Amino acid sequence: MLSTTRNGAVAQAAPSLEAFSEKYSKYFPRVFAYIYARVGNLHRTEDLVSEVFERAYTKAESLRSEAAFSTWLFTIARNAIISHGRKYNRETLVDPEVMQEIAPHSASVESQVLQQEEMQDIARLVRQFPQREQDIISLKFDAELPNQQIAEIMGLSEPNVRVIIFRTLRKLREMLVADAAR
Repeated sequence: MLSTTRNGAVAQAAPSLEAFSEKYSKYFPRVFAYIYARVGNLHRTEDLVSEVFERAYTKAESLRSEAAFSTWLFTIARNAIISHGRKYNRETLVDPEVMQEIAPHSASVESQVLQQEEMQDIARLVRQFPQREQDIISLKFDAELPNQQIAEIMGLSEPNVRVIIFRTLRKLREMLVADAAR
């Protein structure tokens, strides 16, 4: 978006706040879910999500195409998570209040507890995978991104992403079966 200054020079203007707030509303839940799944702490997630959207707003002029906004936004989110991981050395705390919100409300207390334990087991096992596999699984299931977009964010081919997802889920199933057998 271009604007003219008092002396007639053309200046790059910030994106419209209204247009950006629509994108914020649209992408906030997916960005939040993606970051929370990787960080596991509600307060740090809130801080990181706000940093991601602040960065996206202030750097919007560097976006080459509106069609690429989602991929660009999740790339910013991934970089924020990587920086956070370096800073906090992958410390995780799963917030019970967030887990309560994720669980279906119609379920009994017993099934909610079992589901919460199962989610914690899955999260623990996923953390054992290499970083690249963790990122891809999180982008697929927490951020709910299509394989093509994950490929763009990760710098991989789409078939490679599909294979990594397939193999990682197969390993995860095997690990869950092995855990249940103990």
